[in-house]
Amino acid sequence: MGTPGSRLAVSRTTYRVERAFWHEVAHWVLLSRQLDELEEQELLPRGAITYQFSAKGHEVAQVLLGLQLRHPHDGATVYYRSRPFMLAVGLTPEEALAGPLGRVGSPNGGRDIGVVFNLPPRRGVTVLPASGDVGAQYTPAAGWAQAILYRQRVLRESEWEGAIAVALGGDGSLATNGFWSALTMATTLRLPMLFFIENNGYAISVSAHRQVPGGRIAPNLRAWQGLRIWELEGTDPGAVYEALTEALSYVRSAEGPALVEVLVPRLCGHSSADNQAYKTDEERAREQERDPVRRLRRFLLRRRLMNAQQWEQLEQHIRQEAAAALQAALAQPEPDPASVMHFLFSVPEAPQQVGGMLPEGIRLPEGSSVPQPSGPRINMVEAIRRTLERELELNPRMLVFGEDVGVKGGVHGATVDLQRKFGPERVFDTSLSEEGIIGRAVGMALAGLVPVPEIQFRKYADPATEQLNDCGTIRWRTNGRFAAPVIVRIPVGFSKVTGDPWHSVCGEAVFAHAPGWRIAFPSNAEDAVGLLRAALRGNDPTIFLEHRALYDTPQARRPYPGDEFVLPFGRAAVVRTGTQATVVTWGAMLYRVLEAIDRVGADVELIDLRTIVPWDVETVLAAVRKTGRCLVVHEDTWTCGFGAEIAAVIATEAFMWLDAPVERLATPDCPVPYNRRLMGAVVPSVERITEVLQRLLRF
Repeated sequence: MGTPGSRLAVSRTTYRVERAFWHEVAHWVLLSRQLDELEEQELLPRGAITYQFSAKGHEVAQVLLGLQLRHPHDGATVYYRSRPFMLAVGLTPEEALAGPLGRVGSPNGGRDIGVVFNLPPRRGVTVLPASGDVGAQYTPAAGWAQAILYRQRVLRESEWEGAIAVALGGDGSLATNGFWSALTMATTLRLPMLFFIENNGYAISVSAHRQVPGGRIAPNLRAWQGLRIWELEGTDPGAVYEALTEALSYVRSAEGPALVEVLVPRLCGHSSADNQAYKTDEERAREQERDPVRRLRRFLLRRRLMNAQQWEQLEQHIRQEAAAALQAALAQPEPDPASVMHFLFSVPEAPQQVGGMLPEGIRLPEGSSVPQPSGPRINMVEAIRRTLERELELNPRMLVFGEDVGVKGGVHGATVDLQRKFGPERVFDTSLSEEGIIGRAVGMALAGLVPVPEIQFRKYADPATEQLNDCGTIRWRTNGRFAAPVIVRIPVGFSKVTGDPWHSVCGEAVFAHAPGWRIAFPSNAEDAVGLLRAALRGNDPTIFLEHRALYDTPQARRPYPGDEFVLPFGRAAVVRTGTQATVVTWGAMLYRVLEAIDRVGADVELIDLRTIVPWDVETVLAAVRKTGRCLVVHEDTWTCGFGAEIAAVIATEAFMWLDAPVERLATPDCPVPYNRRLMGAVVPSVERITEVLQRLLRF
């Protein structure tokens, strides 16, 4: 038991540790408050910043959370009111001010709003790139949490044991798809994840009562299986500390996910443009009475962790620290306009610090661009399945998942037997949420894995639009610090037997509009192998489009080109050479164009684009300059279809070589019908292609 003297020594040591901890809490809380006031009182009035999102009222709860996330593999997702948390986990005050000022030293280099945060690990936790979309932070956090379990259980990396993921969010985010999708994932998979909900009663001006029944999420989730819940006043330092200590211990011990709802006042408007006219004077007064800074001061003085003089000295020190940070931030240069296009895609000489395999020094074989065909011709779906199998064997960090990809082997058969061979932790089914599928993949990629999600049909990707767009810009938005090399497989287009508005969408132009994504669209089994392997061994997020009508049709069959065949993106295939006209196409249209050319009997050069982003501009221009005529054929709809981009480039770069206007043929701006005769009336047919090609040759 020891002597009384030793117990006294332990007590004093404990007190010193406790005192140091709470002094640090006070430091970050006061610093956050001072930065807000600098922006509100000095920078906004003189027009130095354009956006200001204050965290007043949220500081104590966030700082107490941040100071307890010290595991080197903890991950956190945040939102625009998370600056107190960010300061506690390593964001410097100069960086914090450089963000709203749009200076080069901000975490995003001036590319994004200053409160859309990201942070590679400094004091433990990695702060995943935030999104400006409300609720988009939850499913990436769930993906990081699942990656923690994967790295423990499958990769046997003991250093990941005890790590957790935390998602911070406000009450307004409780109505979003992302929150409910992540909650489903976390509880059904028993993920090490903490939902940290800061309920300040309002989403801009909309009451929390319109987000969830009763305005609070915790009471509504009491019956949710597999979830531990804490609900408390978020301005009470002692209560928050105790609740977080319990909740974090619970999640770290692999018991399962937890949710902490802290009730906090929002002492400011939603942003600097919000005057809070929707609040009564009485309500504002009640919120001021709950100011967590005042309550923290009373707490520290009451427990004799700090006296009044020390508090005043700390306030003075914080004012000086913030002023110095402001001067340093103002002295930073503006970003160089010449750099604005940097980091849209991977830069070999400047790899990301977080995300994918490169930060951990893992490089896969480059492969060969020369095919080594062997065996009989195989269907394109079998070529895809075999490539996934080979790359799963090669790379233990690769995972394949989506709806029905596990036991069933995918609704199209592209993952048949993969779960049986590699196990349910590497090939698995997901809940029916495309937002969750892609958001989870983003979190996994940021945690160093290679996720390969499948979206069953192109139309089904619509609920995941937010996550897809956010993923593509991660590298750019973080100024090259983060990247999420996700490979998304999506079957597209009509089938060989029917169409309909829900399963027959092609829609590649929509993806081409989303910055940061590479897009593949192979027309045969060999190209599918090479492009898929290039994506799986690459360092950029990639959308891999697989045409349903080519999965198991003779036209697309080719011998398997070998386990090391890699086809570089941006390299079109010249399927036929010719002198009279050029036709550019991709996907299933290739074979209709081939038949049309045979019917016309002309000397036509045929180019299969193979990839949409990047597309092979030089090969197309070289062909057009040789033939003087061009027809672009695609299955996607007419207006803003990708053929318009190709035609515009040709008109600009090869106008002097043209002997006729550039022709386009595409599906009219109409959904694909179910009836086969109706479908034939909209999807470009051999007859229609023949007619347009003949007209072009006659011009």
